Amino acid sequence: MGPHPAVAAIRLAVRRVLHDILTDLQRTSDAPPPRDGHAANPPRPPHTPHDQAASPLVLVACSGGADSMALASALAFEAPKLGMRAGGITVDHGLQPGSDLRAAEVVVRLTALGLTPVDSVAVAVGREGGPEAAARDARYAALDAAAERHSAAAVLLGHTRDDQAETVLLGLARGSGIRSLSGMAATSGVAGRYRRPFLHLDRQTARKACMVQSLPVWDDPHNADPAYTRSRLRHEGLPALEKALGKGVVEALARTAQLSRDDADALDTWAAQAETTVRDSTGFLECAKLYALPPAVRRRIVRRAAIDAGAPAGSLFARHIEEVDRLITGWRGQGAINLPGKVVAQRQGGRLVIRQG
Repeated sequence: MGPHPAVAAIRLAVRRVLHDILTDLQRTSDAPPPRDGHAANPPRPPHTPHDQAASPLVLVACSGGADSMALASALAFEAPKLGMRAGGITVDHGLQPGSDLRAAEVVVRLTALGLTPVDSVAVAVGREGGPEAAARDARYAALDAAAERHSAAAVLLGHTRDDQAETVLLGLARGSGIRSLSGMAATSGVAGRYRRPFLHLDRQTARKACMVQSLPVWDDPHNADPAYTRSRLRHEGLPALEKALGKGVVEALARTAQLSRDDADALDTWAAQAETTVRDSTGFLECAKLYALPPAVRRRIVRRAAIDAGAPAGSLFARHIEEVDRLITGWRGQGAINLPGKVVAQRQGGRLVIRQG
């Protein structure tokens, strides 16, 4: 008799992602060396289950919740079968009493699953961008550092289809562009570091998988706290939409994310190609040439220029880009535009200048 359908589903999702990681590693090792004759990425030696040093390591980011515990159990089961090592990391945000003890419990649970190495990292959460954004920034910084420290091939994240639907709705409510509506990517980060195997699975599948495997889970009280926007959306907004529109809203929003991502990727490619044609010999953006581009392409170029100047991507919203865009399309001598990250955009002599203020 095979595993429970929920367990089989999460294992299959993880197996597919691990195969993708191995394929990417092989592609990297097979890449020809640069012209100077020095290989940028030395080929990895063939690995066996007994050659731990050569086996690629995959980490799972685990909070102790149902999604990440289900992911951790599936990684522990699938990785050895492919000659890969499985480790884990839990991040203590320090936002609740006893969070350090809870992080220690997660370490014990991950170790019991057979994961090694397992790290617990405490972070200091700032205030920039609001509590949710600040916690996310601190968490990803810790995950990046852990991946570098252990030379991990990838870090698996437990975001589900429900999380994707919430992300799309939050982007819609903020009036963000199509990139925001595309939600979370299955692969993201530097060199595709972050992988999200569960974006096509619902939250209940992960919870069911934990239940049938008798995996203890922790339900973060912040996920039910109405003080947080995502929590209100999860417990009030989405249920109201499903009541008004019927079941299937989550699935439809997830499909919208994928379609939006395909469109956004195409427009990003167009903008990257067009950017080289709208800069003068000194590298400044020429307003007349920008004006001739389609708005979606032009605004992407403006957004990238603002980020390159130091504006945090997570704090740069559509309204900021629209204000800068008016320097190009509705120039009436207006002054400089202040952007997040102390970046200033202004029009000077027919050029759009975006730099630190």
